Amino acid sequence: MATIISQCSLSVLRQSAEKLRAGDLVAFPTETVYGIGADAENKDAVARMYQVKNRPASHPVIVHIAELNDVDYWAQEIPEYAINLMRDFWPGPMTLLLKRREVAGDFLTGAQEVVGLRIPANSLALGLLNEFKAVGGKGIAAPSANRYGAVSPTTAEAVSQELSEFLSPNDQILDGGPCLVGVESTIIDCSGQNPKILRPGAISAEMIEESTGIVLEEVSETKIRVSGSDKQHYAPKAKVIIDGQSQSGEGLIAMIEVTTPEGVIRLAEPKSIEEYARVLYSALRMSDTQNLERVRIIPPTGPGLAVAIRDRINRAAAN
Repeated sequence: MATIISQCSLSVLRQSAEKLRAGDLVAFPTETVYGIGADAENKDAVARMYQVKNRPASHPVIVHIAELNDVDYWAQEIPEYAINLMRDFWPGPMTLLLKRREVAGDFLTGAQEVVGLRIPANSLALGLLNEFKAVGGKGIAAPSANRYGAVSPTTAEAVSQELSEFLSPNDQILDGGPCLVGVESTIIDCSGQNPKILRPGAISAEMIEESTGIVLEEVSETKIRVSGSDKQHYAPKAKVIIDGQSQSGEGLIAMIEVTTPEGVIRLAEPKSIEEYARVLYSALRMSDTQNLERVRIIPPTGPGLAVAIRDRINRAAAN
């Protein structure tokens, strides 16, 4: 069982960085969800992280870096539009897929020729990344800190509930409070002439088009495998039903203006799209702690972040 550390001082972050360099795993918050981190250059540590998550080896992970200057270590042939995106949205909830250098091994990329890179917008995560860099680290491979296919954790407690039995006493969970965004980063393929969104997130199509001056084409299919791209993902144990009339005994997740029928257990009633994203996963986890068999979700409408929320809901309902 890993230790949860709530007082994450600079000395604690340095100790965590040294643990990562020694091959241990450290879970930490980002603005999107909590990640389970391993030294991205340590093949054995990454393999153990895959084992803890029960993640297929063919499924790539995202490498978290401390600053823009670190991109060149991992990637090459970086297009101008990708540099614009980095300048506009990093640190932030955006992952760029770039042509990899040799150091980005098959064990990170799922044997693909692209590597996913991101600079998170979370002070604790950035502090850890900077301390990791100070002790010689180049990047932290950190997928979401949950078992494969399950609901991503947005609190340290959720990480502990999800992974504690699979972690060792030398591993750590850094508690940085609830995540502010609540859904995973936008993944953008930057390995071609134009950017392509492969997973929607808080950085929307409209924001990408404004940054790059390029009108995005809809991606119907791609050969590139990315995190969270399985048809069924982000799923609780309960059966998820989209739209329709709530039935007694069901859980309900919907905007605040949707009323709760008698006998229905209200799991979340967000007042805004941003709050919807922030509470979605914790509400789905609540359905499991309450042993509900069915959860009905009324998705938000509109562009932007609502697109990412609908994507996660659709995958959660594909069981």
